[in-house]
Amino acid sequence: MNLLVSLGGWIAIGVIAALVLIIIIWAIATFNKIVSLRTQCDDGFSTIDIYLKKRYDLIPNLVETVKGYAKHESETFKAVTEARSKLAGATTPEEKIEADKQFSQAIRNFNMVVENYPELKANVNFMDLQGQLKAIESELAQSRKYYNATVRVYNVKIQTFPSLIIAKIMKAKKRTMFVIDNEEERQNVKVQF
Repeated sequence: MNLLVSLGGWIAIGVIAALVLIIIIWAIATFNKIVSLRTQCDDGFSTIDIYLKKRYDLIPNLVETVKGYAKHESETFKAVTEARSKLAGATTPEEKIEADKQFSQAIRNFNMVVENYPELKANVNFMDLQGQLKAIESELAQSRKYYNATVRVYNVKIQTFPSLIIAKIMKAKKRTMFVIDNEEERQNVKVQF
């Protein structure tokens, strides 16, 4: 009888030890997954930063080219310059997202000015700069998609049970996504000939 009791005690200890080991392994795996997702978010935002910088560096050349043709559009040029400066001064992801929205709006206004100058559209330098800007905008859009996808996975991971337990211990915070706030950009495009 004593042998059965001691054998049952050892089995119970073994089961408890196995459960504790499983919980420890799960906690380590969850911690590592959250760190990996956070790193992917940082990497995605870093890529966006690279394209924002490329766009930031390209805009002065584009503005100078257009200034020669559209001297009386100084308000538009000033708005682009101010938006560019605000983007340069942004430090947090939230500030950069907001500054990017303002910068994108200034670029849209700038492009509307360009439409009024057909001779500008024939300028080789302008066409080259415009092509570079379109390429950067396309790369930026792809980077935003990647960033938003990684942020979505990360945010779900840190907000769902049971991984939210580890996330709270790590003090993991929800990330902000790049979203379109401007209703005009969400509307269907009207094409008129």
